[in-house]
Amino acid sequence: MNVLITGGTSGIGLALAEIFAKEKNNLIIVSRTKNDLEKIKEFLEEKYKINVIIISKDLCQENAGKEVYDEIKKQSINIDILINNAGFATYGNYIDLEYQKQKDLAGVNIIALMELSYFFGKDMVKRRKGRILNMASIAAFQPGPFMAMYYSSKAFVLSFSQALAKEFENTGVTVTVLCPGPTKTNFEQSAGMKKSFMFNKLKVDTSQMVAEEGYKALMKGKVICVTGIQNKIITFLTRITSKKLNRNIAYKINKGKSTENRVI
Repeated sequence: MNVLITGGTSGIGLALAEIFAKEKNNLIIVSRTKNDLEKIKEFLEEKYKINVIIISKDLCQENAGKEVYDEIKKQSINIDILINNAGFATYGNYIDLEYQKQKDLAGVNIIALMELSYFFGKDMVKRRKGRILNMASIAAFQPGPFMAMYYSSKAFVLSFSQALAKEFENTGVTVTVLCPGPTKTNFEQSAGMKKSFMFNKLKVDTSQMVAEEGYKALMKGKVICVTGIQNKIITFLTRITSKKLNRNIAYKINKGKSTENRVI
């Protein structure tokens, strides 16, 4: 099978790439940094004896998803599994953060995911075969002060993925949305959150743990996968508590001890 993974050079994306590589699937990995892509390609091909195609693309750019699709179609490759993993966050008061960075976040977390799901999803439905895994977060279940755009983008991914899963019923195509909690990647450092309550007090999973749960859910055709017992409890509580309480709790969790407004 051919598996397309965005953001596949680190964290959960790389862990998923290794899982699929172990199963002898060929990979198409999309990321911004060509140097990182070349290193990952060499590593995966040498270790697992598979073919890896790399595409250097900044997914925050307009039409980036369509350009990835066109490049793959030119090579006459059918994508069997699409993993929309790429994404990033900003941290701080919304109006104090750089506007372009917030717009770029929407481009990667929402627009590129929409485009790739549309074009590859259409092909999958025509072939009546395929799987899509979209990366959300437990952040999708509540509002997130200091991370307003990130939480909102993941809420979109959660809702969008569930809608597609229903639309694709009986087509041979499944859609799974993966909702991890705090995960040990470079996410917290790049988003300026190393001092937040979230990454200091809550249980933090490894990328490998999250990837393994996501892989199992994807292959079973499960629609929503919330990883870990702690995260399942948190998402359940957001459904039975008031919206006011939810946003106040998220405010305290995200605020932490840092007064810096850093962005990635």
